[in-house]
Amino acid sequence: MSRSTNATASRRRRKKLLNRAKGFYGDKKNHFRQSKNAVMKALSFNYIHRKAKKALFRSVWIIRIGVAAKANGLSYSRLMYGLKLAGSNIDRKQLAHLAAFDAKAFSEIANTAMKALKK
Repeated sequence: MSRSTNATASRRRRKKLLNRAKGFYGDKKNHFRQSKNAVMKALSFNYIHRKAKKALFRSVWIIRIGVAAKANGLSYSRLMYGLKLAGSNIDRKQLAHLAAFDAKAFSEIANTAMKALKK
């Protein structure tokens, strides 16, 4: 019986991995063993950084809201507490967008929070 090498599947598997390593530096882009390690490392970093990006954006939103709240005479925490008391369900992403691009609408929201705090 002849020997079966499964060459097409092996070549396809190696080619797929080397395509993922395009743009890597040095031997990591065209030597299979180094490419395999580099791609696995890159995929693990990719997973980690997708999670970290969410935390980064949340902190950016909080900074933007805090600056706009100070301009309206409130601290960030007082603004958020006032909005909670007022029953507002606007999230931080939307608030940050309003703070950056529509100061008038944000000041109305801040006034709503102030009124809820005084009750």
